[in-house]
Amino acid sequence: MVEIAVGLGVVFSLLFAEFFGVAAGGIVVPGYVALQLHDPFQLAGTLLVAFLTFLCLRGASQFMFIYGRRRMVLAILIGFILGFLSRQLTLHHFFDVDIRLQAIGFIIPGLIANWMERQGLFRTIAGVIIAASAVRLLLMLITGGEILGNV
Repeated sequence: MVEIAVGLGVVFSLLFAEFFGVAAGGIVVPGYVALQLHDPFQLAGTLLVAFLTFLCLRGASQFMFIYGRRRMVLAILIGFILGFLSRQLTLHHFFDVDIRLQAIGFIIPGLIANWMERQGLFRTIAGVIIAASAVRLLLMLITGGEILGNV
């Protein structure tokens, strides 16, 4: 299932870039996000980690030159660290249930943050959500809705 989702995500990423001029957060992001759309806390955690990574990049760019490959590597590294920290955090002190705002994967938040820096917050988040929703819908059509219960 993961292979199909990532493959469809790559196709949708390329189509979005060609037709709309919007990158969907990186070429593999829509496929992985599509597999986790059933978990809104994980989606929120991923976007939160990506946004914090974006803010760290903006802050670091005040003190050093960050562009090209350097920006990509720094975004992935910061996203990896913040994503790791998000896995350690549970918000059960304030609620009766465990709320985990974990990031999806290890490099997904960094890829999203890199594109937030390049094309802006709104365009990137909208591109990720729309492309991931399209991938999820196509996966449901291909599997006959089976994906809803198995992910």
